[in-house]
Amino acid sequence: MWYWRGPSPFHFVTVPPAPSHDIRQISALVTYGWGVIPCDVSIGETSWRTSLIPKDGAYLVPLKSAVRRTEAIEVGDTVTVTLRVGE
Repeated sequence: MWYWRGPSPFHFVTVPPAPSHDIRQISALVTYGWGVIPCDVSIGETSWRTSLIPKDGAYLVPLKSAVRRTEAIEVGDTVTVTLRVGE
């Protein structure tokens, strides 16, 4: 997990290349604009609805503060993320 300090600070997990490639293959069918992809996400026991954000050929999963606290995720941690895209 990493921290983006930009004008709207947020925490993200970057989807690895192979799953990003698979998502890109169906992106035109599931995007609702600007290339963002609706999905259901699970980390540990926590699940939520969000949108994947395309960046540099990969996709970013935004992590809410509540998810980070509940799952005890810190910047630099490697996490296992389950995605259900386009549902």
